[in-house]
Amino acid sequence: MITGTINQQEKVLQTINESTKGLSVEANQLMDKAMKTINQDTPEEKAMDILIKIALENIDESNPDWTFAAARIYLKELYRKAAANRNYSEDSRYGSLYHLIQMLTDKGIYAPNLYSKYSKTEMDFFERLIQPDRDYLFNYLGIYTIATRYLATDHNKQIYELPQERWMIIAMYLMQDEDLSKRSKLVEEAYWALSNLYMTVATPTLTNAGKTHGQLSSCFIDTVDDSLQSIYDSNTDIAKLSKNGGGIGVYMGKIRARGSSIKGFKGMSSGVVPWIKQLNNTAVSVDQLGTRKGAIAIYLDVWHKDIESFLDLKLNNGDDRMRAHDIFTGVSLPDYFMEKVDKREDWYLFDPHEVRQVMGFSLEDFYDEEKGNGEWRRKYEACIQSDTLSRKKIAAIDIMKRIMKSQLESGTPFMFYRDEVNRQNSNSHNGMIYCSNLCTEITQNQSPTQFVEEFLENENTIIKKYQAGDYVVCNLSSINLGKAVPDNVLDRLIKIQVRMLDNVIDINTLPIKQAELTNKKYRAIGLGTFGWHHLLALENIKWETEEAVSYADELYEKVAFLTIKNSMELSKEKGSYPAFEGSKWSTGAYFTEKGYRSEAWVALWAEVTMHGMRNGYLMAVAPNSTTAMIAGSTASIDPIFNVFYNEEKKDFKIPVTAPDLNHHTYDIYRRSAYIVDQRWSIKQNAVRQKHIDQSISFNFYVPNTIRASVLLDLHLQAWREGLKTTYYVRSTSNDVEECEWCQS
Repeated sequence: MITGTINQQEKVLQTINESTKGLSVEANQLMDKAMKTINQDTPEEKAMDILIKIALENIDESNPDWTFAAARIYLKELYRKAAANRNYSEDSRYGSLYHLIQMLTDKGIYAPNLYSKYSKTEMDFFERLIQPDRDYLFNYLGIYTIATRYLATDHNKQIYELPQERWMIIAMYLMQDEDLSKRSKLVEEAYWALSNLYMTVATPTLTNAGKTHGQLSSCFIDTVDDSLQSIYDSNTDIAKLSKNGGGIGVYMGKIRARGSSIKGFKGMSSGVVPWIKQLNNTAVSVDQLGTRKGAIAIYLDVWHKDIESFLDLKLNNGDDRMRAHDIFTGVSLPDYFMEKVDKREDWYLFDPHEVRQVMGFSLEDFYDEEKGNGEWRRKYEACIQSDTLSRKKIAAIDIMKRIMKSQLESGTPFMFYRDEVNRQNSNSHNGMIYCSNLCTEITQNQSPTQFVEEFLENENTIIKKYQAGDYVVCNLSSINLGKAVPDNVLDRLIKIQVRMLDNVIDINTLPIKQAELTNKKYRAIGLGTFGWHHLLALENIKWETEEAVSYADELYEKVAFLTIKNSMELSKEKGSYPAFEGSKWSTGAYFTEKGYRSEAWVALWAEVTMHGMRNGYLMAVAPNSTTAMIAGSTASIDPIFNVFYNEEKKDFKIPVTAPDLNHHTYDIYRRSAYIVDQRWSIKQNAVRQKHIDQSISFNFYVPNTIRASVLLDLHLQAWREGLKTTYYVRSTSNDVEECEWCQS
């Protein structure tokens, strides 16, 4: 029983009353258990920890509000620790923003930009904008995640920064170079968007904005050329990116196959697998800022002679010398292959190096311009007919079986439908897209960096010259559909969100020069969404219905319109991206191909033609499960796993219910990931993909007892309906590793 001084007893009682006020919980449940556990010798921090655990134990489908009670108790401790470390009264919850910035800049935690670019008057104004009560929007999982992973601490991990200050620092950092006449207003708008949880920024931005280390972009895509120089240069670049907190996609389809010739000597090449194993070692040994191993996805074409050994890389049995368990795999698939699978016809495998030598072209550099017809299949047929080109014949369905076997065992390979991607490429005038990124939502022009020469500048200086290729960078941010749509703020939100993303491009510090050049050349951003299932529940729309499909079509067209409009408006103000001329934006082909013919779309088309576009690539829907947890919503465009479950990571196990769970929403949530008919998920994604200029991290959720024919039909449906990529095949028998670098 609590027996200490009256002040101590009052403090615990006050905490219980404050944390349960206005919530649908029985405060007495917390009170009764607390009185049995906490005594006069219990330290305050320990007492608060006990109260949190009791609150969490009460969470279930009928009592979801206990998570907010636990969050408020946790917040009270955060306020107390920050006040002690910063030397202000904890009763005020938040202290001086100016002193926080001064203190953490002096400690080397914050970048000096904040202190040097903003005056004390501005910082005091921003402090007055901070709304401490918006901390109560967090559920316990959300506040625990942001506090333990993202808030700025000193070098001893002591709490200094608080949640609303993290939002404000991000807003200030991203707006630091805006015109002074409107900068404060833009900071205010960015803070409004972040603090209301209407949107989230990518994990690297959330982690690093305002701080001295790390960069702000989520993922990168490299294209490796068929040379020893390119292979090792690529490995070095990937190590640098991994060290600085980036996930990497790598296209290795240009590398010659096993048994290919080297300098005319036949049978000398060991193929792609040894180089992939080398990248596997890089992923393990060069970790992400000391927190986790690197994350690398390797893509290979389905016609490459090494495709069979590639598909076995992640399997748990067989020769371990031919396995790479720490990388992710993706397969680049032309329409022609899917047609051959559907018709149960033969498929031919080639060595890309031999194709270049004998045929005089690179097969991977072409695609089918129309569904069912195009240059790629004509080149491929020419390879088959060649008398001088070696090949391997295999039934297309047998390759597909190997793909599906690996997917059910490891969740990968990811599927990349290259013809559809390149047909929809808004910058097809300027390049080719060979693969996607680690999380399959980024599709942008790629090309390998070419080594030119090495020479002595003087007796002590060696210079290496390169012709920079397109090294893809993705800058991500996502709309919280479960909050932004019901509050009817999409117009206001997307306006500031596009500006925030565009500013990341100029502020970012990238360790790879060609990535920096590509970032400026296309000014690519990836505005996405999460909270789709949450929104359906609030709107009382069932997943497996035409209503849900129509709603996805309507909503994502609106998001696309607003995103394009605001990029055009930014172009008026700051200029178009350098590669705009000749793009589908400049010619209007983007609008005609999408079938955008309404009066509003035609007017926007005219404005884009006149004023240009600030960003060459605009939209991409990332997995974003971590930042969706922070915002208290559902991940990406996925259905929930369960109405009630325990979120487990290495350092915690926290009970979670579906957001806004009540007797109105329960029925919508009841059809969870492994229950919903995946064919309806594909239909939703097909209409959504129509409006997303890049791609979508789209998972299949299947039982481990699924028949191969059923999984095959899902893949064929996804391809036929125009999906550009599919992400994991998540079955009830595999535990796939979550990618965290595209969380946004």
